[in-house]
Amino acid sequence: MQEISKGANVSLTALSEDAGAVVVSLSWSSVSGAGDADVSVLLLDANGKVRSEDDFYFYNNPAAADGSVQLLGKTPTGNGDEDRIGVDLTAVPEGVERIVVAASQYGGARFGDLDDLRMTVADRSGEPLVGFSIHDAGVETAFIFGELYRRGEEWKFRAVGQGYETGLAGLATDFGIAVNEEAEGPEGPEEAGDPGGAGHGADAVAMEKAPDAEPEPVAPAPAPAEPVAVPAQARGRGPRTTTTKKKVTLPKVAKSSLAENDSWRPARLFPVPTLKSDKEREVRATSVLLSVMAQVPEFGRRLTAAFGAPAGRMQTFTEVSLPHGDTPRRPDGVIRVERAGKLWTALVETKTNGNPLKPEQVQEYMDIATRRGYEAVITLSNDVALEGAPMVDVKIDGRRKHKVSLWHLSWAEVAHQAQMLIRHEGVGNAAHAWLLQELLEYLRHDQSGCHGFQNMGAAWVPVRKGIEDETLACDDPRAVEVVESWERLIRQVCLRLGGELGQKALPVQRVRRGSDPRARRAAAAERLCLDGRLTAELRIDGTSSVIAVTADLRTGKVRTCVDVPAPEGSYPLTTVKRLVRLLAEAPADLHVETLVEAGNGPRGTLERLRPEPGDLLPRGGAALTGFRLSLIKGMGNTRGNTESGFIRSVDEAVARFHQGVVAHLGPVEARAGRQG
Repeated sequence: MQEISKGANVSLTALSEDAGAVVVSLSWSSVSGAGDADVSVLLLDANGKVRSEDDFYFYNNPAAADGSVQLLGKTPTGNGDEDRIGVDLTAVPEGVERIVVAASQYGGARFGDLDDLRMTVADRSGEPLVGFSIHDAGVETAFIFGELYRRGEEWKFRAVGQGYETGLAGLATDFGIAVNEEAEGPEGPEEAGDPGGAGHGADAVAMEKAPDAEPEPVAPAPAPAEPVAVPAQARGRGPRTTTTKKKVTLPKVAKSSLAENDSWRPARLFPVPTLKSDKEREVRATSVLLSVMAQVPEFGRRLTAAFGAPAGRMQTFTEVSLPHGDTPRRPDGVIRVERAGKLWTALVETKTNGNPLKPEQVQEYMDIATRRGYEAVITLSNDVALEGAPMVDVKIDGRRKHKVSLWHLSWAEVAHQAQMLIRHEGVGNAAHAWLLQELLEYLRHDQSGCHGFQNMGAAWVPVRKGIEDETLACDDPRAVEVVESWERLIRQVCLRLGGELGQKALPVQRVRRGSDPRARRAAAAERLCLDGRLTAELRIDGTSSVIAVTADLRTGKVRTCVDVPAPEGSYPLTTVKRLVRLLAEAPADLHVETLVEAGNGPRGTLERLRPEPGDLLPRGGAALTGFRLSLIKGMGNTRGNTESGFIRSVDEAVARFHQGVVAHLGPVEARAGRQG
């Protein structure tokens, strides 16, 4: 993610090939846990004004009819909140030149009372693209965090950081909205009959488009706009007290068992031993997942927000019969979300146990969704989707006005989101945490069939044999299939690692953003044919640690490594001794190599270097620049996820390297080890 400073700008299309839709996040924290703010979005024309009151989005007007803007709601984060906004840049009307993202506070509250004010922009896949932190907030009661704006055919982001002491009313007036304040009685929200508290339904304020500096002489004066309820702070409300409800997480260490012996199995809400066929597994898995999504709002929202679903009341259904020609079709599930009287509907097609999705079946559901005005079709299987490579090919009828989105979820991602909530971020109450734990136990059971990516594909064995025999041709299409499977495996490894750490882990692509993913995979396939290696890099969000992973099919070894830079200005011997102390509990077979400005430095295993750390000092007075830490383990032979499988060997290699090495480096910054 690129960090920029106040006033700087950056092109979103240059940062991601998937920036047609973005998720904007505003976050802040408070020592007391009570600080809060309301997010608002304004769409501006070329004159820097809203075209009408419909271009102003806040909690009482959370979504645009054309889907261009959607307020996704707050998520508590430790001592503060994160408020997210979905922006579909491809749906923004042509007359809109800028999208201003702001927040405002209540009554006497000031932004200087909040800490860690920050705005981030992520692409459709959730990968953070750019971040901006505000450090100079003071007495302001409203703040413009940043804006998205057009430049020709591309969209750019500008870090603004402009505050207003006059609150939301002053900010709105600057952009062409006239706020007509009305007197308010002495009653508070509850006494005045405001059932929602915080003034969400009381004392509506009329908002009109303010006249431009040069009024149009020909056009008649516009009629007054209909009253629109705006946030409490625009009406001069008194301070509102808020409390952040404590989130419930489950302890990592399980309570001691009361069982007499290991043969006693705990009772489970979702039993699986009786499942005998793939059809039974699909029906059970769909019903279990959808029911938990409907009962645990945080979980249901987490899985559907990226697909364009609003934050609202969710209901889920299974085995729904829908008309389709002479024979009705029965999708595995249906998700419906209601928000402000509007329905968002998605059909769900589920596969378990490694069974592939059927393109003709998905096509039928896309056609049904289009005819019935539904918004999405969601496929769910053990496979992992890649950017630029759809799971199934479907035809879209361009003549139809209504468009249906096709999305994919992996069972590994479902398990990741459940683990993030119950182990790290928390949910609303203990019952919800228990439900998610039961879901996680179900997904992990051998009989559930919901294990994520578990097969490197039919091309794995012949490609590996061709590399060993040096008979694999560089244009063999099976090499591209293996590269695609490798990318799916790495994405799943990131999900599992991130779930354990409570932080997002993402693959790192060392290519120019916007490049064709298929061309990138073709180049990787050619390198695989030439040197027999599959390579990848993983980055852990919030840290500088980048883990390099190399699977050498010729030697049958998996290497994980990371580079640690030497502190500037420190003595070489002091630096070496400090590194050895940091790695006191690292595996003895860890390889340590000294990095120098030119040539190769000393190297050895940690077991040998512990009693003599001076052996790592460069020879001949060469300048010490850092260290490369590597672990090497045997590679699984089979293409699956068995004990001897390749997938498991890579997963375990990354987990062991992070837990045994990277986690001990502490404040030392680590960067990707050279793929060598």
